[in-house]
Amino acid sequence: MYILLSAIPVLVMVASLADIITRGEHQVKNLTKTFWIIIVILLPLVGSILWWAVGREYDTRTDQAVGFGDPRRTEAIERRLAERSMSSTEAEIARLEAEIAHAETEARIRRLEAEFWARSTDPGPAGPG
Repeated sequence: MYILLSAIPVLVMVASLADIITRGEHQVKNLTKTFWIIIVILLPLVGSILWWAVGREYDTRTDQAVGFGDPRRTEAIERRLAERSMSSTEAEIARLEAEIAHAETEARIRRLEAEFWARSTDPGPAGPG
């Protein structure tokens, strides 16, 4: 009986640590996951109760923790990478367009300078006199 009573806080602590570790950062409230792990390890029963009461985000999202071999895991990663690559691709296109505009401006300036120097060095037609 005493073994069972002493095993309950250990089981609660292990369950709390497993839940903390498998949660995403967006599902943890008030502190970071690292601090919650430290609190649960240092204060097993109190830390576990605090985790379940105030640290865990209870939401109805479909972004649940999935196992290592679950195909939903790779789909979510591929979706995030596609979103990230789209935004970086758009940024790259904007940067290239700005570079093209700058090069066109520089070419126009060089052409106008060449015309200016050609006109200023050319004596032109002799005036009346």
